[in-house]
Amino acid sequence: MQTQVFSDIFPLLSTANPQTLEWLLNIAVEHEYPTGRAVLMEDAWGNAVYFLVSGWVKIRRTNGDNSVTIAILGRGDFFGEMAVLDESPRSTDVIALSPVSLLTVSRERFIQILFKDPQLHHRMLQLMVKRLRQVNVRLQMRSSPPAVKLAYTLMNLGENYGQESAEGKEIFYIPFKDLAEVTEIGIEETTTIMEKLHEKGWIKIDPANNFIYLVNLKQLQNLANKL
Repeated sequence: MQTQVFSDIFPLLSTANPQTLEWLLNIAVEHEYPTGRAVLMEDAWGNAVYFLVSGWVKIRRTNGDNSVTIAILGRGDFFGEMAVLDESPRSTDVIALSPVSLLTVSRERFIQILFKDPQLHHRMLQLMVKRLRQVNVRLQMRSSPPAVKLAYTLMNLGENYGQESAEGKEIFYIPFKDLAEVTEIGIEETTTIMEKLHEKGWIKIDPANNFIYLVNLKQLQNLANKL
């Protein structure tokens, strides 16, 4: 992978200097995971930072035998950075929703890079603040109607990871159970709302090819804004 491609894929690296990008590529370790495979178990958090080159994953909060999906990440995102920085134990794991390609950078190397490249350090803080703001919005939306909450989740996934296509903005066909858990609504409500959005032509559900298309972004955004 060329350094420019590396930078283009990951917003985190958009301000990193060329030396940082070159070093990251030289020390990063490539990993491939099939659908359903555990990418990162709860006891492994804190060992490395993970860069998602392709595919989709879900982050689950685990409590004994029970687990709930709390986030969905796609191409260009990263995870593991908070555990690297605070070294505290985690009660979450990461599961591949699709075939996944990752690059990992060890905790020690990543911290070295942050000290050497203040622009990268600043950019990471910006993205972490963005995540906190998204969490705050989700908290504010807890009393919002289920359709509003689900529209916000879809728009957020489209904005962060969607790819332009002839059908509309393309995202992975995320299982409705995971969508429901991330949105904090029931699975039956999620199914009903998704079917209605499909009937209205605001989205197109294509499970055969593992895609959901966000067709009418304006209407979805208007619905999501009804906090």
